[in-house]
Amino acid sequence: MTRPTIAGIRIVTLISLAAVCVGARLMGTNARGELLRLETTQTIPNQDAKPFDQALALADLRKTIAGQENKPAGEVFKNTQMLKAMPAGRLLKVMELGYAKSLGVNCTHCHVAGEWDKEDKPTKQITRDMAAMVATINNDQLKKIKNLKSPDPVINCTTCHRGQTKPALNLP
Repeated sequence: MTRPTIAGIRIVTLISLAAVCVGARLMGTNARGELLRLETTQTIPNQDAKPFDQALALADLRKTIAGQENKPAGEVFKNTQMLKAMPAGRLLKVMELGYAKSLGVNCTHCHVAGEWDKEDKPTKQITRDMAAMVATINNDQLKKIKNLKSPDPVINCTTCHRGQTKPALNLP
């Protein structure tokens, strides 16, 4: 009878652990078969909760601001800290097509649905800070780089995020 190897025991243990954790999935193993990451993917949903419908939420917001689309966002929406001078109707498009799409998320990544002015999620402030970083790069840093092909180079959220919440740090 052969004795199990330590690596073999680890794999069996990890598989057993994965089976115990409801909805867990193995994200990969290294060359020795050791677990690199275990991530739970299933939660028990609130029976009454409906999934967030971004298109519906944006349609509702557009109805709410009807007739005020060209007013500055700072006058139309509560707690607008950046892009205050942007027309309110355009701000919704920037949030939908700029921020949400660039990060591959919906409104609830930064906002509490229906309570858009709340500061409950740290991602809201992180976004503000990242927008300030982008402005610094575009307005100051890129202008100092000589010999760029574009006379007015710019970056945006998509430059790094490429449709994901975490910026792309490694090449495939």
